[in-house]
Amino acid sequence: MNKQDIISFFNALAPTWDSGTIKEKDKIKKIFDLGDISENCKVLDVACGTGVLISDYIDRKVKSITGIDISPAMIKIAKEKFSSFSDVSFVCGDIESAAFEEKFDRVMIYNAFPHFSNPENVIENIAGLLSSGGRLTVAHNMGIEELEKHHSTIKADVSKRLPEADEMEKLFQPYFETDVKISEKDIYIVSGVKKKQL
Repeated sequence: MNKQDIISFFNALAPTWDSGTIKEKDKIKKIFDLGDISENCKVLDVACGTGVLISDYIDRKVKSITGIDISPAMIKIAKEKFSSFSDVSFVCGDIESAAFEEKFDRVMIYNAFPHFSNPENVIENIAGLLSSGGRLTVAHNMGIEELEKHHSTIKADVSKRLPEADEMEKLFQPYFETDVKISEKDIYIVSGVKKKQL
């Protein structure tokens, strides 16, 4: 996968992204509960797109939300939508190399993991962005096979197969203690807490 192809693909989708997004509140609640998205947390939303989950974080009364996405067009729309919220900010950048002045309590990757060309680098960098005891959650609102069918309709080379939950745990292993592993027909959640020695 080529990153420039991924950027171009999502830039093209950005204007119609929100109209094509179906939010399943029960799944988001489950993902947020297991990802411990709770009051006063500083959240980093990776591959945030147009800010699909931002209102859900706000409902949870988190302390702050930072969205990062590699697509300038997605970030432009997100900034326009949430310009009136002082505790919400957006950055156009690559999560493989992104750096921030402050540490985060929670990192969420929602409906995005197959689009990372170097998943090991992503997880390693995220570990460095989290505070001690911070949590990373990778989640999808559909199962692996359903996601494969969805991605099979895309002609561009912009996604890989989502790793099985056990494989994802292995990716987490150098940096995180995985305590949530769910891979079902209609939902996928792997979540873990940053190891204390890091």
